[in-house]
Amino acid sequence: MKRPVLYFTCLAIAAFLYSCSQGNEKSKASKAKEETPLDSTCYVAIDAKDTAHLVLRRFEDGKYKGHLLINYVDKGKNDGQVEGAFTGDTLFVDYTFKIGTVNKTVYKNPLAFLRKDGNLLLGVGQIVTHVGRSYFDKAKPISFDKGRFTFKPTDCRK
Repeated sequence: MKRPVLYFTCLAIAAFLYSCSQGNEKSKASKAKEETPLDSTCYVAIDAKDTAHLVLRRFEDGKYKGHLLINYVDKGKNDGQVEGAFTGDTLFVDYTFKIGTVNKTVYKNPLAFLRKDGNLLLGVGQIVTHVGRSYFDKAKPISFDKGRFTFKPTDCRK
């Protein structure tokens, strides 16, 4: 009586492992397809002696991912990844970055860019943090007139 239970258990485990490995191959292929960008656009912004470089990659699902580097002359650099999507003419992203080269702390802040005349204007708004997540306060408007950086398209260098 114990042998049929043992055989059944082994057969069930083998079927489970086989199905798991098949699903991984399919998910890897679909993920690779999703991770192929449709296009990339590079931007540069200058405010006095401070500069910023932004690379945005657009994907089939309407999401944008990229890299943002802001060089502050007096404070060092903020270097990290952006990920988000457009809502109308405004790109809302989460900016995950480190400050300087020795700081190991990773910060995550929301950013908003208004698309206007082919440029991206960085907005300034009230940020609220709730349960460890930062976002723009919906009760207060984001000002794109007060932003320091206007990102202009530039050639992407590899």
